[in-house]
Amino acid sequence: MGRAYQNRKESIAKTATAKSRVYSKYGREIYVVAKSGGADPDTNISLRGLIDRARKDQVPAHVIANALDKASGVGGEDYSPARYEGFGPGNCMVIVECLTDNPNRTFGDVRNCFTKCKVKIGAPGTTAHMFDHCAIFSFAGDDEDVVLEALMEADVDVTDVEVENGMVTVFAPHTEYANTKQALVAAFPDIEFETDEIQFVAQNSMDMPEDDIPMMEKFLDMLEDCDDVQRVYHNANF
Repeated sequence: MGRAYQNRKESIAKTATAKSRVYSKYGREIYVVAKSGGADPDTNISLRGLIDRARKDQVPAHVIANALDKASGVGGEDYSPARYEGFGPGNCMVIVECLTDNPNRTFGDVRNCFTKCKVKIGAPGTTAHMFDHCAIFSFAGDDEDVVLEALMEADVDVTDVEVENGMVTVFAPHTEYANTKQALVAAFPDIEFETDEIQFVAQNSMDMPEDDIPMMEKFLDMLEDCDDVQRVYHNANF
């Protein structure tokens, strides 16, 4: 079995509130990426990948356009990244990534999720050393040697290339995201990415004890309901 990374194909939100929350998270992330790297997807490869994911997750065009317009203007929101680490139900390792305009509020909201689920938030570095920060690209294919050769010819620092169930997955250091994507597109012009993003990938996974699964589901739901939380990574199988 290959590395366990999170497929960002999210299930379609069943309620208007849930959809609005997904749209808001994407809008905030698009704003931050465009603000830092430019609002033109043709020159900001990270933004281009993010917009592609948003469209796959059925985020309306006006949400994307509004975020780009804000990033192109002067002033507006001033979001910064925040990351929290700790141990979840069953003692699994957890990383919570946020974008916030009020760190005190965000920390309080995230800590409340840990406290109400009787688990412990830790200091920076508590669990991150047990995850790899990876650029991940997956696409249809069955020949890892051809892919690896193309990346090596482009002088890309690749961590691993895997093939499973007709899908090729490329792992690279997160700092190599742009180089890796550009090399893949250049080598395979018709490529369509199933996964195209940067994630924390657990170095080792654990099977969640059955008794802890309901609390884990509650914990993840509570974090998902926090407006400032963008993504949650963990090493639990359940």
